[in-house]
Amino acid sequence: MPLIQREQYLEFLRRHKDQDVIKVVSGVRRCGKSTLFELFKQELLASGVKANQIISINFEDLEFEPLQEYHALHEYIVERLISETPMYVFLDEVQHVPQFEKVVGSLFIKPNVDIYITGSNAYFMSSDIATLLTGRYVQIEMLPLSFKEFHSAYSQQNLLDMDIYNLYIEHSSFPRLVHVEDDESIDEYLESILNTVVLKDIVTRLKITDVPLLLDIIKYLLANIGSLINPTKIANTLTSYGRKTDNKTVEKYLQGLKDGLLIYEVDRFDVKGKALLQRNAKYYVVDSAFRKFLLSRTDSDRGHILENIVYLELIRRGYRVYVGHLQNGEIDFVAKKPHRLEYYQVSYTVMEDTTLRRELSPLEKLDDNYPKYLLTMDVLHKTDNHNGIEQKNVLDWLLE
Repeated sequence: MPLIQREQYLEFLRRHKDQDVIKVVSGVRRCGKSTLFELFKQELLASGVKANQIISINFEDLEFEPLQEYHALHEYIVERLISETPMYVFLDEVQHVPQFEKVVGSLFIKPNVDIYITGSNAYFMSSDIATLLTGRYVQIEMLPLSFKEFHSAYSQQNLLDMDIYNLYIEHSSFPRLVHVEDDESIDEYLESILNTVVLKDIVTRLKITDVPLLLDIIKYLLANIGSLINPTKIANTLTSYGRKTDNKTVEKYLQGLKDGLLIYEVDRFDVKGKALLQRNAKYYVVDSAFRKFLLSRTDSDRGHILENIVYLELIRRGYRVYVGHLQNGEIDFVAKKPHRLEYYQVSYTVMEDTTLRRELSPLEKLDDNYPKYLLTMDVLHKTDNHNGIEQKNVLDWLLE
């Protein structure tokens, strides 16, 4: 099966190739970081780079386990550098190497060495490491397949966009599961990812002893995708169900889930006061198929799943995303870039007039001239405009 071209991330690597910065790709496990490196190495070879100019180490491979000691890793790489020749060093899942930043920093100061690294959690580029590498690196966060990337894998099949979307949310956006239709195989793969992230990344690092509680918190978050919640509310709800805990423990576990890049927290932004609000946030999951897998629900909760997908797409497009707070209303997403702001409402359908009016109302309260969008699954013969609020078919938007 041909590899899906992850063009957004390849372009990041191309743009910084041979530049005097360390290229860092972070992302949840199995989202495609190793494949990205393979695609980029193929491009290097096709451009005339020789095989011996590429040093590639994947620390998930037991063959390289002895190199998880940073002195040994440094010696291994330096021995393979060719004097006065451009060298390309790829270190995949480098978080397995304690003090890897010393190796990377040492290689950085050597001439003609271009460095690329990946890691599967947020804390592999912790504040301490980031401080040591300040000014020396550029970073991009990689996500599983976007709908557009997933859609490209079905371009040769006679499927409607809606059919492909249903596959996308039910079969997962992880690249390995494209064209896999066996539910049992999909569940086994999702379980293996979850176990790896939870047990290897979160439990080990935070020294968590109550793994069932951590899983209960994950399930709570997945059951409440797109709802405003806080650690105290989570703790009180779980305690009422007989899983006694407190908000400090929940806060610790939430941080682990965010650092494991499994869960994303979206803060509220006071649109009128232009300030972040501390209490309550919304949570989204890196892949909506986890919801079906862990909750075993037959109802799809289509609206919140769609909201989750739109949130991740905005992140892919480089926005900082917040929940918009108004005195008498809420805007699903306030998407910010330097010198740019956009507002988004997301609804599965607004065919009923009462639903349309409800979704438009928060946007109509805004008195600025920034773009305002209503994204729905409704089939539109043209782009509808509601007094300056642009309604778009969300699948068309995702495929832009």
